[in-house]
Amino acid sequence: MYNRRKFLQSSGALVLGGTALTGTAKAFFGEKAMHPIGLQLFTFFNEIDNDVEGTLKKIAGVGYKEIESAFSKKDGYYGMKPKEFAAYLTSIGLSWKSHHVLGAPFKMPPGAKMPTGADGKPLVIPPMRNLRDNTQELVDEAAEGGVEFLVCANTPINTLDDIKSSIEVLNKTDEACKKAGIGFAYHNHDAEFHTVEGQVPYEMFLSQTKMQMELDLAWATKGGKDPVELFKQNPGRFPLWHVKDLDASREDILPVGSGTIDYKRIFDAASTAGMKHFFVEHDMPKDALASITASYAYLTRMLG
Repeated sequence: MYNRRKFLQSSGALVLGGTALTGTAKAFFGEKAMHPIGLQLFTFFNEIDNDVEGTLKKIAGVGYKEIESAFSKKDGYYGMKPKEFAAYLTSIGLSWKSHHVLGAPFKMPPGAKMPTGADGKPLVIPPMRNLRDNTQELVDEAAEGGVEFLVCANTPINTLDDIKSSIEVLNKTDEACKKAGIGFAYHNHDAEFHTVEGQVPYEMFLSQTKMQMELDLAWATKGGKDPVELFKQNPGRFPLWHVKDLDASREDILPVGSGTIDYKRIFDAASTAGMKHFFVEHDMPKDALASITASYAYLTRMLG
């Protein structure tokens, strides 16, 4: 299986299953409105650039309300400027909350091959800007687009020197984001929880930066961490979550609710985490639309 962990490792009406219930009606009947469900667009990495507007309309049609953008094979933000992308999302009922960027120039892991696209040919990835080399440019564009958070999706952590250099970049970006009036967070895979030269990268990030965290709940679980315990140890530090599921082997990604992660327990701790937004994600699924539809159905049942 080739997922994003491997791919990146080195570098308001509320619709519930067709029943619309407005926030006003919920307030009138004394019910708590369900938190909007978001989607990380990396889920559609293999196809979105072929039909950006059509793909986004399908996502909105499922019921998703919030978007976290990611890497595109087109220039800019899926071929658009920040304000243009934000305006289009708004026009179809979606809200752009967050954007993923790389911490350093992308490199394929040693011996790895570029994954193939739907046509069976290796993906061609254009040069991608990164926080090490393009900090202010990326921060300014995120602020221009009106997103609440810029997120470092991946940064080098193979050696202790890598980690220290990454921390310098992350702190620099955090300060730039504060000046621009937006939040900055770090998105983990499972590698951050494994020891590197006697140190645990994630623990170093928590202790040596003031940035916030986007906890990928599945990768943290795979890395041997209990998300709820992380929330208790660092209350309010996790405003963003990634929500995906894993099979019993912790190797295969599944739609939310069809795997082994106890999401009810995790969502019950949302206030301790300081969660503001969460995004469903499924790395390189065979059928992205089917996956996000299943995840949405489960989450609306659980949270509704």
